[in-house]
Amino acid sequence: MRRRPEEIHNSRERWLVSYADFITLLFAFFVVIYATSTLNDGKYRVLSDALTAAFRHERLVASPQGGFIPLARLPFPAARPPANPEAAVRQAQELKLRGLATRIVAAMHPLVQSGQVRLRETARGLAVEINASVLFAPAQAVLQPDSIAALQAVVDVLRGVDNSIEVEGHTDKLPIATPQYPSNWELASARSSAVVRLFIANGLPPERLVAVGYADNRPVEPGESPDALARNRRVTLLILADTPPPVPDAATPLTDSAPPAAH
Repeated sequence: MRRRPEEIHNSRERWLVSYADFITLLFAFFVVIYATSTLNDGKYRVLSDALTAAFRHERLVASPQGGFIPLARLPFPAARPPANPEAAVRQAQELKLRGLATRIVAAMHPLVQSGQVRLRETARGLAVEINASVLFAPAQAVLQPDSIAALQAVVDVLRGVDNSIEVEGHTDKLPIATPQYPSNWELASARSSAVVRLFIANGLPPERLVAVGYADNRPVEPGESPDALARNRRVTLLILADTPPPVPDAATPLTDSAPPAAH
C-alpha cells in the first residue's frame, strides 16, 4: 500500500526572511554612511593625491608628514652658496687673468721668446712688461712704427674684457736733461701717455686707462750694469683684477715704494 505524500502547509512566517534580509542591508548601508562621514582628512588627501598622480603619470615619494606626495611638489632647498665666496671670487679672477696671459703671449710670441716682453702675476693683477727699446728710441717718447702692430695685438685681446689698465712708464737711473724732458719723470710719463693714446685710438674706453710715470724709482733689477739699465727701461701694462685682493703681495718690488706720480 503506497504512502500518501505529505501535504505542504503554507507558512505564514516566510515574510520574516525577507524582512531580516532588508534589515541586514539597511544596517550595512548605515555602517557605510557612518564610515564615510568620519574619513580622516589626511588619508583622504593621500588618496586624492595618489589618484591624481596616477592619472597624470607622476612619480610619488614619501612625505615627511606621512603618506605620499608627487615628486614635483617636493620643496627642494635653494642652491647653497659656496662655503667661501671670497675665495671663489679670487679663483675666478685668477683664471680670467691667466686666460688673458695666454692670449697676450700668443699675440706677442716673438717678443716673448726674445725676452723683450715678460708677464708676471702680481697682487694687483697681470703685469705685461715691455722693454722700452721695443717701443721707443733712446730718450724719446714717440712710438716707433714697428711697435704699433705689437700694441694693437694687445688691444685686440683687451677688448674682450672689462678690466682697468694702468700703463706705467719706467726709466733707468741715468739722468736726462733735455728741453723736452727735463728729468726722467717727464720721460716716463710721456711714454706711458703715448701708449694710452694708442689704446684709445684703437677702441679701448678711456675710463679704463690710467697713465703713470715712475721714472727710475721702481727698478726690477738692481745695479747699473748695461743689462740692468736695459731691463729697467720698460713700459708695464698692469691689467688690474676685478676687485683688490685682501692682502697685498709684499714680495713684489712694485708694491713697496712710495705712491706714484701721475702725469
